[in-house]
Amino acid sequence: MSLVLDAGALVAVEGPQRETAALIKHELLTGRPPLTHGGVIGQVWRGGAGRQAHLARLLPALDIAPLDAALGRRAGVLLGRARMDDVIDAALVLLASDGDLVLTSDPSDLTPLAAVAGLHVDVVPV
Repeated sequence: MSLVLDAGALVAVEGPQRETAALIKHELLTGRPPLTHGGVIGQVWRGGAGRQAHLARLLPALDIAPLDAALGRRAGVLLGRARMDDVIDAALVLLASDGDLVLTSDPSDLTPLAAVAGLHVDVVPV
């Protein structure tokens, strides 16, 4: 099982949601770095100075996949099949494997994408 993080999960690290931070910390302590991709980082990163200190410390510990041409094409195919249009969400879903937990502030978009991709994941709202 892996923990897959969307932008909402990364934003939650900076906020009062201790459950999200505790879950991420647990995964790191067990040697399973949570997964995300560079597009998700772009959605949340604003320079790190001051208010993003927790996020700045967390990022080096994550497994951050590149949103490259191959992942972009796979995401585009998934979006076409799902009749949706958010490439960041689709690429994130494609990082997941059966049995993974996907932490998100937007389960209404990620759940149908996972279903169309044929993935059996737990989409957990943050």
